[in-house]
Amino acid sequence: MDRKTFIKRSALGLGALATGPSVLKASNVRLKKSTYDQLAEQVGFNHLPIASDIKTIPGSTMKMIHHPADTRGHADHGWLDSHHSFSFANYYNPERMHFGVLRVLNDDIVAPGRGFGTHPHDNMEIISIPLSGDLEHKDSMGNVAVIREGDIQVMSAGTGVYHSEYNRNPDQEVRFLQIWLFPREKQVTPRYDQLPIRNVAQPNSFYQVLSPSMDDQGVWIHQDAWFHMGEFQAGRSATYPIRRKGNGVYAFMIEGSGEISGQPLQRRDGLGVWDTDELTFTATTNSRILLMDIPMVLS
Repeated sequence: MDRKTFIKRSALGLGALATGPSVLKASNVRLKKSTYDQLAEQVGFNHLPIASDIKTIPGSTMKMIHHPADTRGHADHGWLDSHHSFSFANYYNPERMHFGVLRVLNDDIVAPGRGFGTHPHDNMEIISIPLSGDLEHKDSMGNVAVIREGDIQVMSAGTGVYHSEYNRNPDQEVRFLQIWLFPREKQVTPRYDQLPIRNVAQPNSFYQVLSPSMDDQGVWIHQDAWFHMGEFQAGRSATYPIRRKGNGVYAFMIEGSGEISGQPLQRRDGLGVWDTDELTFTATTNSRILLMDIPMVLS
């Protein structure tokens, strides 16, 4: 089997875990093949975009890759309408497999009264950020919770966990971001957490919602990653210092428009930035943006 065929089959199999029936019973959290292995085997690491797609900034070491919203993968399952920034399920693009340890960024809409049935994961940091509506979460650790707009949820899958997410509203869809990161450590004890991020929101600046430290602001994960959210009025700017040497930043324009280092961004665009110590965002309209500060290689 050639490399591209192998990668494509791996991506298709991964998508089935998230959108199809569970491959295991409730009493057994062992995967036929682990989430981590399926993902890590696809491309290896130090996999940067092809040179022709990389934009350089004159007089700077900064490099960037722009992913316009309309170049994302798309799948409409009826109950789930999903846009994929990186290869996932039936969307396959060998140059859009991941950005550093960021493997999945799905922009999902779940229909009223529908949801993700019980399915397994292991050795993955899974973050959910509701944009509207709410989802009921259940998992094999005994957690039953509802995540709402203004919350952030994290699940460290570790040695193995199964979970479901369900929209119990009979007449309201749910919109949320589903984000998967490779962990710094494998085989950790599974854990779940959620916090309201609306309580730490600061207008016209970046505020932290995720970090590697349980003593820091926001939720924490098993990876040297920091997430910052920003809500900006038109014309306002903020500079973000990258938290760890060697990290890059993947910016996702949730609403509105703006620019980073001269690169215009429209609603739902993504922008990967690396080989720099900081970046500056300027809002051209009232906007909301998520910055994901992440290692570019798997440790």
